[in-house]
Amino acid sequence: MKILVCISVTPDTTSKITFKNDNTEFNAEGVQYIINPYDEWYALVKALEIKEQTGGTVTVIHMGPPAHDVMIRKALAIGADDAIRINSIADSSLQLAKNIVAHAKDFDIIFLGKETLDYQSSEVGAMVAELLDLPFISYASRLSFNEGTATVYRDIEGGVEVIEIKPAFVISASKGMAEQRIPNMKGIMTAKSKPLQVVEPISEVEQIKYLSYQLPPAKKGVTMIDANHAEELISILHEKEKLF
Repeated sequence: MKILVCISVTPDTTSKITFKNDNTEFNAEGVQYIINPYDEWYALVKALEIKEQTGGTVTVIHMGPPAHDVMIRKALAIGADDAIRINSIADSSLQLAKNIVAHAKDFDIIFLGKETLDYQSSEVGAMVAELLDLPFISYASRLSFNEGTATVYRDIEGGVEVIEIKPAFVISASKGMAEQRIPNMKGIMTAKSKPLQVVEPISEVEQIKYLSYQLPPAKKGVTMIDANHAEELISILHEKEKLF
């Protein structure tokens, strides 16, 4: 089984987000980055579990600058066999998908997390599948293999959908797909010698331009109400109801 796992890098949820150049550019100064949890905890670990069951290889692919190599090495320490870094920063989901597809031929399964913590667009998986003309299963919460056929469970409104599919396909992983793995010392040491191939991005004119960014409105403070004054709570709830 030959598996490709697409990993992205996102700001840690505790990082303070600011913008620069008149709010036209994200300010990365002082921001702590991590591997997107849906990519690391669920997509990558499930790919490794399949490899352990069926044999084969797991390759991770990422589009980003050299500073992200440390996160890629973490994915190798967790258990991936090799890695590809596309040496650029994507300006859109489509640009990212096209660059992934340029290196995604001949894989049996292509894994992604269901979304990234920063943009939460859930777009790249569907785009990769479309460009490769492969089936796409989104928001998968369980996957098992039996005699070359994958059984996939995905959460839908009011229930669970069960799908049987044979490789090749693209799949986005959500919570429940696997359990987080922590790199051990052996994994960290071997990751230093695993192949990390750096490639240049494909040449293409970008069709999206970001005009500006803005932070969401600040959350209001909590209103404390004495337990003996229920009528005050009722009055507040009535006022809020009029707003909707």
